[in-house]
Amino acid sequence: MPPRDPVDPSHGRPLPWNGALAARLPALDDEEGPAVPAGLPTVVDAHVHVFPDRVMAAVRRWFDEHGWPIRYRLTSEEGIGFLLARGVEHVVLLHYAHRPGLARELNRYVAGLCRENPRVTGLATVFPGEEGAAGILEEAFGLGLAGVKLHQHVQCFDPGGPELREVARACADHGKPLVAHLGREPRSPAYRCDPHRTCAVETTERLLRDYPGLRLCVPHLGADEFEAYARLCERFDTLWLDTTMMLGGFLPGLHPPPLSRFRADRVLYGTDFPNLPYAWDRELRRLASLGLPEAHLSRLLGENARELFSLGVDRDTEERTDDGGA
Repeated sequence: MPPRDPVDPSHGRPLPWNGALAARLPALDDEEGPAVPAGLPTVVDAHVHVFPDRVMAAVRRWFDEHGWPIRYRLTSEEGIGFLLARGVEHVVLLHYAHRPGLARELNRYVAGLCRENPRVTGLATVFPGEEGAAGILEEAFGLGLAGVKLHQHVQCFDPGGPELREVARACADHGKPLVAHLGREPRSPAYRCDPHRTCAVETTERLLRDYPGLRLCVPHLGADEFEAYARLCERFDTLWLDTTMMLGGFLPGLHPPPLSRFRADRVLYGTDFPNLPYAWDRELRRLASLGLPEAHLSRLLGENARELFSLGVDRDTEERTDDGGA
């Protein structure tokens, strides 16, 4: 079990915990709609979690104890079907390996889900620093997976270290995007590491400078360094952010600036479905009420994700072209 009170190695004292998940949060009993709200442009959910059943059960146990009650306790197939049946046009499947040696199995599982449904796109994962990490990703890209997902809070790699850079290099070399939870929040004492001590927007900036060909997406609008990430997007055309769980007013202390503060062409809609404590369409209804220009909504809800993940592109052809073939 991860330690509940991480210790400051320089002083030997427990660190204060004041992040969004300093304590378990209650679920919301809000109503849900039967479909995507009328009048919205085409919706792509760019942040949907899938795992094999036994891994998903472990994830839910963690949330039940340390996060919040999960409202949608669905299998991966059920979760995909739930969203598509309610009018979401396409979903991007994310997962992560919480220990070495698990990634190949997870990647093959997600590739199988993608083969079953043309309206889903899956990313690969790897445990940064594990033996053969580059080869694991090479295999995953060969299976048709469209990028890589990492979660620093769970995997506890050093965002400035060689482990992440090996993954970034593989993504850049293959023209694949990297979705990496490099923001400091939500912070929980149940994690094995303290993201407030390891994650910082300056580290993300160095990664973008060192790998100019890397397309990087930071979830949760970079919480809690919202303004700093908004400024970083203005300077780097290879940085994206997603909105996951930042529009519904659920996580305490996390209050992003208006979406107009962020580049309209660099923010994606995502949800964290099915691991939600509130209605699946809560943030869609919020977006429908903001009065954003149609062009901004179209980019946010679908076009930006299509660009980042090359949705609708024949990836086999793309790979042959990258290799110099016809």
